[in-house]
Amino acid sequence: MVKQFTDEDDALLTELGVEVEAKPVAARTPEEERVIAGFEEIQRFVEEHGHSPCHGEDRDIFERLYAVRLDRIRDQTALAELVRPMDSHRLLSDAFAQASSPAADELDDDALLAELGIDAETPPITELRHVRSTAEKRAAEEVALRERCEDFETFRPLFDQVQSELDSGLRETRPFEMKAEIEQGRFFIVGGQKAYVAEKGEVTLTDQGRTDARLRVIFDNGTESNMLMRSLQRALNKDEAGRRITEPTAGPLFAADTAEGDEASGTIYVLRSKSDLPLVVENRNLVHKIGVTNMEIGRRVAGAHLQPTFLMAGVEVVATYELFNINRTKLENLIHRIFAPARLDIEVMDRFGNPVVPREWFLVPLAAIDEAVEKIKDGTITGYAYDPSSARLVERSELPPSGDLA
Repeated sequence: MVKQFTDEDDALLTELGVEVEAKPVAARTPEEERVIAGFEEIQRFVEEHGHSPCHGEDRDIFERLYAVRLDRIRDQTALAELVRPMDSHRLLSDAFAQASSPAADELDDDALLAELGIDAETPPITELRHVRSTAEKRAAEEVALRERCEDFETFRPLFDQVQSELDSGLRETRPFEMKAEIEQGRFFIVGGQKAYVAEKGEVTLTDQGRTDARLRVIFDNGTESNMLMRSLQRALNKDEAGRRITEPTAGPLFAADTAEGDEASGTIYVLRSKSDLPLVVENRNLVHKIGVTNMEIGRRVAGAHLQPTFLMAGVEVVATYELFNINRTKLENLIHRIFAPARLDIEVMDRFGNPVVPREWFLVPLAAIDEAVEKIKDGTITGYAYDPSSARLVERSELPPSGDLA
């Protein structure tokens, strides 16, 4: 009688140094290869997002496809056993199965497959094949496959600058309206991420006579996509939170630019102090308070001698600029950041003897403030910083590598 060695016996013999003849590995069928490849994609999704793919109309189309595929594998013992050896994330366990199960009011799997153009009546293994080849191909045409952006460090400063301009009010987010807005150099928000159109290829006509073009779109998470313009348009239209980010010069800011229907936002004011503090006395024509208010300026400065923010002294209004259609707080923050290198570090006592350090006083000439306001108007301020040594605005390219003063 010939003893048949088990896999455990072979492993023990190998550990003891006994050479064991390798057993032939059965070839996989094309269907099995597709199931394995599909399961590997699900695992990559889990590694990237930290959770099992879920159902739901609010989910990305790929996640919904992966969720359907995973359910099919779980439902069929043969498929589950096929991929179980590679299930490093325990996706086949009951806990994960419950976590990703669709809610009762969501589409069931067959309905979702039908919506995605997949025949739910085909054999299960073929459904998986179709989910991979047909539906994903159509999904890729919608949002395109993303890959790691190798030169993302080139684009990172652009995203940082746009966020800064959004915070300051120089840019706004507005509903996406038409594909004509998709041009090279424009920013959008889609799928919760900022998207930058870095390149736009030649405009062509589709079979339906519609214009289209190939884009290179960079996302703020360090990925990119070589997607079609119409694909980005569809993604923005379908995303309820999809927005376009305006250019810095969009919308009137000051009285000279107003048009019918513009809404007044307030006033930038520049004040000089009548304080007898030595620092103020020595630099009377350079010490300025810069603020933004929606009040009448006379009311804003009334009782200045009783308020530490006005250095407990009277003030002189030396300049005002009317604002329209802009966020006052963000604009004030922007101005204060520009002149931050020249902010006065000065302490005064309030009426109760408590020390206060006002934050809106700067040692800066009025001409520099005027110039900053003009550059805010024309949208070029982001390219400049205030240099206290020369008491003027300078282009950021003129600053030393570590001298970003704004």
